Amino acid sequence: MHRHGYKGRKFGRETGERKALTRGLICSLIEHQSITTTLARAKEIRRETEKLVTIAKKGGLANRRILISRLDSIEIADLLMDKIAPQVKRDSGYLRIEHAGFRKGDNTELGTISFVDEIEIKEDK
Repeated sequence: MHRHGYKGRKFGRETGERKALTRGLICSLIEHQSITTTLARAKEIRRETEKLVTIAKKGGLANRRILISRLDSIEIADLLMDKIAPQVKRDSGYLRIEHAGFRKGDNTELGTISFVDEIEIKEDK
């Protein structure tokens, strides 16, 4: 038995739980521009989020609908497409992961994942 073709981390969860976890982390990252989580989770959501930012940079209705279906939130998809993607000035490598020490309870390595470019989100009232 060999491990060719296996992609992604399982996090000790079943498929639906894992998808919900990653979607929640991605939505939090887009909403707050920076989150601190375990290093393994940060590395996993970086793969997904960079693909979503690339889709958002292309623009268009079809790509907006793809974002909505993958994020399960119209507000977060609109935020990514209308405010974050136009401010990203690079072609790839939109996110950075910095080591943030170890968690107190179980000594798990933590990481802070954030956007490389400075992003300003103005609140519309």
